[in-house]
Amino acid sequence: MRHSAQLTHDPLDARQFELAVRRLADALSYGQESSPFLGAGIEYVQSRLYQPGDPVKFIDWRVTGRTGRFHVKEYEAPRQMPVYLLVDTSASMCITSQHLSKYAWAVQLAGGLALAALDHMNPVGLLGVGERELHQTPTLARNAVMQWMHQLRHYRFVEGTTLGRRVRELIPRIEQRCLFIVLSDLHDPDAIPAIRLMAQDHDCMVLHLEDPAERGQTGGGIFRAVEAETGRAFVAHGRSRWFAEDATHALSRDGVDYLPLQTDRPILPRLRHFMKSRGGTRRMG
Repeated sequence: MRHSAQLTHDPLDARQFELAVRRLADALSYGQESSPFLGAGIEYVQSRLYQPGDPVKFIDWRVTGRTGRFHVKEYEAPRQMPVYLLVDTSASMCITSQHLSKYAWAVQLAGGLALAALDHMNPVGLLGVGERELHQTPTLARNAVMQWMHQLRHYRFVEGTTLGRRVRELIPRIEQRCLFIVLSDLHDPDAIPAIRLMAQDHDCMVLHLEDPAERGQTGGGIFRAVEAETGRAFVAHGRSRWFAEDATHALSRDGVDYLPLQTDRPILPRLRHFMKSRGGTRRMG
């Protein structure tokens, strides 16, 4: 049985793919006054009053105790921060009810984000969080990054998800503060706890890719199913959500920038707005 193939539902050839990710990178960067890839820095600047949505971990308890009002610390963002792309290469990413699968979108988004980061002189690294051995340390070499993206365009049907384990293995090996961008469907039960752990020392962004079938919009009846990668059995209805919807609150509490992206809806405008908002608020650490 053949277990690997090129993305069959991605109609682009190699040159068209490179043009597509270049246009995506330009769209993400156009009109940005500040880089969306500047993460929380380490040089303290000042404290200011807490605003709804500010991460709890940045509360300045000393100033809060003195004034009786919640304050958060602000830091000067570093000029350059390595960007690590964590791309989920597991089988569930390739199953789709749409023209483009979650995986095809993840590869294009990873390419666009990588080029946009390189445009701002942020080194880019790559870690596959399926079962293939794919780990590239951050570099400013544009050709090398594009080669990685072309490697990602080939997938295997039998890969399980290893997001949680790979994150826990990577954290102790990273000495410099990084921006981690996770592109995944978050089917790994250990994914969210591992990302929350990573957010304690690093800047984290999660792009949660969802197929409409996972939101229970297939119109089918009641059925029993097993999640192929984890073996978890569940009962669902064609109009009920198949997986728990707790990622938003769990990640936001720990200061992780979280964006759900549905593959049946326009993705670029939402991502661009998300990145623009991030670029305007990243001075706070």
